[in-house]
Amino acid sequence: MPSSKDVKPELKKLVRLSGVRMIDSGLTVATWGNISCCDRETGLMYITPSGMNYHEIVDDDINVYDLDGNLVQGHRRPSIELDLHRGMYNARPDISACVHTHPIFSTVFSSMGEDIPINLHDEAAQALGDTVRCADYCLPGTVDLANAAVAAMGQKSNACLLRNHGAVCIGADMDGAFKVSTVLEMVAEIYWRIRATGGTYIPISDENVAAMQVFVKTKYGQY
Repeated sequence: MPSSKDVKPELKKLVRLSGVRMIDSGLTVATWGNISCCDRETGLMYITPSGMNYHEIVDDDINVYDLDGNLVQGHRRPSIELDLHRGMYNARPDISACVHTHPIFSTVFSSMGEDIPINLHDEAAQALGDTVRCADYCLPGTVDLANAAVAAMGQKSNACLLRNHGAVCIGADMDGAFKVSTVLEMVAEIYWRIRATGGTYIPISDENVAAMQVFVKTKYGQY
């Protein structure tokens, strides 16, 4: 069983600074949204507190839980979406970061209960993994919402929408989760603008989507 001696101060700092990054990037407003990371070595999850100004949070405000939901360290009330984050880590052992945002264009589609396809843009095909599905509506902060989000995410996608609410993006690390968040919002805006013109997009073939995903995993970037 992990204990407070396993807590890493640098991961508290990472989550705190990621909250500032989220609010400053325009991916959410006020105190909404939430962020976590998971240390796979210890099985501990670090998560932002509920309803606090991201620019005023200090490292000590970040709570630490195990993946069964037991508090290991912290004194603040955690984000109401604790179960959502915990559910993502339990369902997807390939990830170590989860960012829940309230971005404008992604939320346009979540409010219509619509999915966002990845075959409309190269970067979507490369970063989002699979169709970004919209979860059924559930009240914020509930186990039902957590379960709906995990089901919508599935095992291949790196993002899902929460109906009438926002988006959830995951990654192997925090930078990866933010990349997914940024690409998702960009693609949602492109999709919205295409539809606003009354047009339709020309889909990328399944074969080319698959080829780009292999390229990103094996050939893109530095060794």
